[in-house]
Amino acid sequence: MPFEPSSKGHSEAQIGRGLFWHDMHIGTTLRTYTRTITETDLVSFVTLTGMIDSGFLDATIVGPMGGRPVPGALTYSIIEGFIVQSLIRGTGIAMLGCTQEAIAPVHVGDTIYATIEFTGVRPTSRGNRAVVDSAITIFNQLDKPVLRYTSRRMIAGRPEAVE
Repeated sequence: MPFEPSSKGHSEAQIGRGLFWHDMHIGTTLRTYTRTITETDLVSFVTLTGMIDSGFLDATIVGPMGGRPVPGALTYSIIEGFIVQSLIRGTGIAMLGCTQEAIAPVHVGDTIYATIEFTGVRPTSRGNRAVVDSAITIFNQLDKPVLRYTSRRMIAGRPEAVE
């Protein structure tokens, strides 16, 4: 865990802060917690975003998929929430780019998690920050991939590592 000087002059670990770019190494892979997607998640998300489509809201249109599908954007958002709350909390500066590929549907009742692999770390010429590229794969409870995406983010460096 990175340490930084406190106002009292000694080093203390800050609980809950994400990683600085210095701690993100190419090839490192991390895994999120799991999260089961609920009916409330689906209804709240489609209402908030305006994705009011019968395919998401009409329980009689389940069809061959086996359950009520959820938007890929909801699946992505839950995993991004995990990443923001843990991996880059207090160190993420900006999302610079993102690509997505849907692989398989996710349904109400599915449990998802993701792996995050750092694929690039490039310090910037200005300031104590770097551009960090990641490849994220989201899996369901059967360990089958359901969505892949890449992200490019600006991540802060350690305060004492000003270059």
